[in-house]
Amino acid sequence: MTPLRSRDPVHVVLVPGYWLGGWAWDDVVPYLEENGLVPHAVTLPGMGSRSENRAGLTLDDHVRAVRELVEGLDGRVVLVGHSGGAPVVSGVVDAVPERIARVVYVDAGPLPDGASIGIDLPEDAVDHPLPSWEDLAADDTPHDGMDDAMLADVRQRSVPTPAGVVRSVARLTNESRKRVPVTLVCSTMPAGEIRDAIAQGAPWASELVGADVTLVDLPTGHWPLFSRPFDLAEVIVAAAR
Repeated sequence: MTPLRSRDPVHVVLVPGYWLGGWAWDDVVPYLEENGLVPHAVTLPGMGSRSENRAGLTLDDHVRAVRELVEGLDGRVVLVGHSGGAPVVSGVVDAVPERIARVVYVDAGPLPDGASIGIDLPEDAVDHPLPSWEDLAADDTPHDGMDDAMLADVRQRSVPTPAGVVRSVARLTNESRKRVPVTLVCSTMPAGEIRDAIAQGAPWASELVGADVTLVDLPTGHWPLFSRPFDLAEVIVAAAR
């Protein structure tokens, strides 16, 4: 693939899902750089280490952190959100749609206004630690394509997600958000099924109805940034074009 050549930088802001930090994009970033993009792998508030205090943190704090990063960049911005990072990038698109050239959802999609990820936590929980791989797989979050070494490394480096973030609901009010083109990287659900859901007006796909949506099949488990990083990077480069 020919590297991008542009006078102005094209920034790619990479937002990881639950339990992950900016390190999760380590195998994706070099390919983006080789293709002329300027990647920014984000570690969200409370996610830098297990020793951080995560009490009181909510989705608003994560959205604010990424929005401030975006607003400090010169040039086009492509937002990428994996899994639980999807509500974060959706919130940024809602806040500053004029700053976003495209948003890429990695095995995820934008939550409708008023919706949440839907994980039930105890009322007194402050943290949501990484569950067992078996429990995740049973909850439609498989780890296909990841070997034992990858699984062990992710678990060792994982940080609990703030419970307040998990409990938060999406708040989307700016109609201009739907003018931002969307790419969906379809790993655990085929593009055809998502296309049908959009056409049929499925409630969970309502944010995609009427939007400029590109669906890209990348079959693997829920974690293509680990299992197929090169192929995922290719999709991001294509989206940035």
